[in-house]
Amino acid sequence: MLRARIITALILLPLVLAALYLLPAAWFAVVFWVVVGLAAWEWAQLAGCSTPATRAVYVAVLAALSAGLWWLPALQPGVLLAGSLFWLFAIVVVLRYPGSGNWLSRPVLMAAGWLAMLAAWCGLLAIRGDGSGAHWVLWVMLLVWAADIGAYFAGRRFGSRKLAPAVSPGKTWEGALGGAGLALVVSLAGLLLLGADPLAWLPAIVVLIVVSVFGDLFESVLKRERGVKDSGALLPGHGGVLDRIDSLLAVLPCCAVLLGRLAGPGGVA
Repeated sequence: MLRARIITALILLPLVLAALYLLPAAWFAVVFWVVVGLAAWEWAQLAGCSTPATRAVYVAVLAALSAGLWWLPALQPGVLLAGSLFWLFAIVVVLRYPGSGNWLSRPVLMAAGWLAMLAAWCGLLAIRGDGSGAHWVLWVMLLVWAADIGAYFAGRRFGSRKLAPAVSPGKTWEGALGGAGLALVVSLAGLLLLGADPLAWLPAIVVLIVVSVFGDLFESVLKRERGVKDSGALLPGHGGVLDRIDSLLAVLPCCAVLLGRLAGPGGVA
């Protein structure tokens, strides 16, 4: 499984970097919307849309909403803020699970999926839209990937105390701390390369790491509610697209909001 994960990552990484640095804004938005659309297809199944037709309608509605936001960019900040606040709700769901399982009705999960996907897509466009935005998007991705990789290896080597046994029995405190440590080192190093002040960013980094962990755990709640191991099987070794980007879905809108707050009207640099 580890070998398949590595091979898949090595194939996808150059494609992601090429899209990030080479595509014009419109094509960038389309390409990464396709990724979000695939994740939405899987989310719809976890939400209880059991047939391909209902999942297709779900993704079509997301496409219509996305088009509206593209043509009405003044609405995007509100979506970003709402999406960030949604992940506070997701954290509460994880912390109170399984008691919070009765909050996750099909209508709630469908609406939550639209909001989460739209906020992540808008967050990605907002971050990348700045003059140095591609570097900042890569920084966000490296933070999330480092947290995931560090948690995987630290958990395998040192893991003993369960982090959230009712949600994901395989995750441990040792893994979470190992992932947080690696993410902290990688993100601080990235800030130095970007010319930002690492000390000023330290509280924001901690917030983003915590959000990353809970983004992953919230998807685990959805899978547990549906009784499945993976959201899909499109990516060998990784499961579905949603399994690969669940943490990014949570981190992107929060990071876009933090970038705006920290940088003020002059941009993120």
